[in-house]
Amino acid sequence: MAVSNRKATFTADVKEVWEAVVSLTEYSWRRDVASIQVLKPGKQFVEQTKDGFSTIFTITAFQPYRRYEFDLENANMKGHWTGLFSCHNGETTVEFTEDVTAKKALLKPFVKGYLKKQQAAYFADLAKRLKG
Repeated sequence: MAVSNRKATFTADVKEVWEAVVSLTEYSWRRDVASIQVLKPGKQFVEQTKDGFSTIFTITAFQPYRRYEFDLENANMKGHWTGLFSCHNGETTVEFTEDVTAKKALLKPFVKGYLKKQQAAYFADLAKRLKG
C-alpha cells in the first residue's frame, strides 16, 4: 500500500475550485485525461488517459464544497482518494490523499513515486485552470 498526500491553497472561491475538481464534462485543463464517461450519474465514471489507459471511479462521498471521495481501480492498482476543501478570506485550501495498492508485485516499488508525480501534475494543472 502507498499513500500520497498533497495540500495547497489557491486564491479562488471554494465553489470555483470544487466545480473544477468534480466536473466530469470540463476536464480539458487536465493534461493527462483524454475522456471521461459517466457510467452511473453521481455514482461511477471512467477516465481514459491520453495514452489509452482506463480507470474506474466509484464515488463514496460527495459533500459540496467540503469533501469528495471515491474508490478507484484499473489494471494495475486499486485504492481510495479523499479530497478535503476549506475556505478562509477568499482563499481555498484543498488536501488530497490517495491510498493505493498495486495489483502486480513488480509495480509495488514504483507506486508511491507514481502517485506523487500524478498529484504534482494535477495540482499544477489545477493552479493554471484557476488562474485562467
